[in-house]
Amino acid sequence: MMVPAALLLLGALTAVLAPRLLARAEWPEREPVVALWVWQCVVGAVLLCFALAMLLSAAAAWLAVRGRLFAAAPHGVVDAYGLGPTGGPWAVGTALALAGGGLWTGARLTREVLRARARRRARGAELLVRAPLLPGEDPAGSRLVVLEGTRPDAWWLPGTAPQLVVTTAALGRLKGSQLDAVLAHEQGHAAARHDWLLHCSRALAGGFPQVPVFAAFEAEMHRLVELAADDVASRRFGRLTIALALVGLNEDRGVFGPYATPQPHVSERVRRLLAAAPRLSACRRLRLTVLATLVPVVPLAVALVPGLSALA
Repeated sequence: MMVPAALLLLGALTAVLAPRLLARAEWPEREPVVALWVWQCVVGAVLLCFALAMLLSAAAAWLAVRGRLFAAAPHGVVDAYGLGPTGGPWAVGTALALAGGGLWTGARLTREVLRARARRRARGAELLVRAPLLPGEDPAGSRLVVLEGTRPDAWWLPGTAPQLVVTTAALGRLKGSQLDAVLAHEQGHAAARHDWLLHCSRALAGGFPQVPVFAAFEAEMHRLVELAADDVASRRFGRLTIALALVGLNEDRGVFGPYATPQPHVSERVRRLLAAAPRLSACRRLRLTVLATLVPVVPLAVALVPGLSALA
């Protein structure tokens, strides 16, 4: 039972320490795409720790599971894990608790995806009522929908037929290429499938609100996907253009005032765009990406080392 215990300890330490280390780093704002990958690797490593601990605990608790898990392994490999004839109540309790956590995570993710699809269908039906298709218009094609509205707003409605929705008030505010910049921003979300990142982060944070890494994962996903989409738009139309578009869409919402607002990241995004901090060097970006990719390898190494040592 030493390997499952080591995996649980590794997962707990990663869940507590990784958010603190990433919160102190200054580079994520300059490289949000790399930061998104780092967060995914960290969360993946935590989940992998718990999944491997569940498998090995189940193998220690039940001979049927052990027979399937180590079916092709020599006898010495099984002995190397010190599973013993029966794992005892600790193995059973650990395996059941971790399996329950896995089922709960799957249920939360399924619920989040189904609710998002229901919201998307409802908004799509509302759009068809407010802006019906023109004769000859392809219902399966992407379209720009203009809605009558006094509040400047623009959003991307994902799906099999993605749509960019813009209000008439936004068209009056956005000048020159600012509308194109907003379109590029929303297309950046769609191309990178940011909606799935948000679904996963919400499911984990909602299912395990007391786990620091999952709560921080949700908060950072909402912030980093917007920064990444801002960078997509700024590379095509310039930082000033997308910054002015953000100001035009949000200046009536009080997000640039001295008081807290429901959208505190908007003013930070504008300041970041205007500051125009240089990107990290390609070498450093590569180094961070490789190091992040190696994070999920650590629990795999912890789980495989006893078996590989026995084979050697």
